Amino acid sequence: MTKIDKVNSRIYSRLGQRGSIFGMAALDLAKNDDKLVLMTADLAQLSGMDRFIKTYPNQFINVGIAEQNMVGMAAGLAAEGYHPVVSTYATFLTMRSCEQMRHFMGYMHLPIVAIGSGAGLSQGFAGNTHYTIEDISMMRAIPGLTIYSPADAASAVKLFELSLKRNIPVYMRLTGNLNCPIVYKDDVDFENSGTIICSGNIEVADVVIMTTGTMVSVALKASESLRNNGLKVCVVDMFRLKPIDEILIRKAADSKLVVSINFEFVSSLFIFCGNVVYDVVSIFSIEVSTNFEIVVSI
Repeated sequence: MTKIDKVNSRIYSRLGQRGSIFGMAALDLAKNDDKLVLMTADLAQLSGMDRFIKTYPNQFINVGIAEQNMVGMAAGLAAEGYHPVVSTYATFLTMRSCEQMRHFMGYMHLPIVAIGSGAGLSQGFAGNTHYTIEDISMMRAIPGLTIYSPADAASAVKLFELSLKRNIPVYMRLTGNLNCPIVYKDDVDFENSGTIICSGNIEVADVVIMTTGTMVSVALKASESLRNNGLKVCVVDMFRLKPIDEILIRKAADSKLVVSINFEFVSSLFIFCGNVVYDVVSIFSIEVSTNFEIVVSI
């Protein structure tokens, strides 16, 4: 797997999460995997797939604006031993194709890697039709589906490679555009846990900030301001939203305050961190001394 360093982290940052995955990582993986197939719903150029298409034209399929068909075709390929990767805007992939993802990736557990780009509010001027504030709650409801939300472009590459290596159904939500803020400049192990402590010590923290996607960089900036005011702060990158890292949430319960910062809709149904923290606390009957009521949505 790719090792993150100070040089490639800058390159990935410039390309953004999509460009790093489809313009670099997929090209490298295809050298040794002739069953890797990239599929898109008419979003090849914007996703940075041009080099892949020219190099491996027989391992690429543009289905047009037909997201449901794309997931169905990927299911057939996966059933025949291929390694399909489907990608389009997260709003269309998760909402329009929810039934197909539920059946083929959840019920049949076919190893499709589904990558939703422009998640959260990262589409900016594209407007409400392209915002994706419901995808985490929808995808978390599908049994057997692993969900990743990388903090930066380098971690997106690592999680993409890990998804194909594990040969399981995965939904990856991308919130980072070009010149994506860098979180990881050195290599990190994403394989053996679902969270990374980016800053601070959770054992002694007054405040634990749990966040995901490109909001991790925002949380790191906020933590510096809080430290300047005398608080002990720990920032947690919850890059794997399902299955959730229950052990870390148990540790966070000993702090004075847990804050989540997310690209999500302000509703108890959709706030990923508040929701999963409450799930873990209630299921395992954890004695809580922490205030879980503060949630910041951007």
